[in-house]
Amino acid sequence: MSNFRLGSVSMDCADPRALGKFWAALLGGDVAFTSDDFVAVKLEHLWLSAVRIDDYRPPTWPSGELPKEMHLDVAVSDLVQGEADVLALGAVKATTQSAPDRFLVFLDPAGHPFCLSTMIPE
Repeated sequence: MSNFRLGSVSMDCADPRALGKFWAALLGGDVAFTSDDFVAVKLEHLWLSAVRIDDYRPPTWPSGELPKEMHLDVAVSDLVQGEADVLALGAVKATTQSAPDRFLVFLDPAGHPFCLSTMIPE
């Protein structure tokens, strides 16, 4: 069998530049490629890309009317400082928080839910 490894995670959005800039700043990556329709962010062991989709509509989490198709969990050492940092970068704190002592849910600039958690092992 071939050797497989996860090489990239791609996220649909309306504005690839804004989404790429957000995730590069949050995860300490570099925006390596930019066009009107695609942005590639180089991380240490993974590429994260933002892809323009015509008529993109963000998920309506947690209602499920427009379900989320995936979300990212981001490890952080301090939830309070992490919250301040992601809000300063343009994230929005989700109104529903099911376990705020262990993880916090936010929406990125394209409306994708993501979590900050202190519970993710090294």
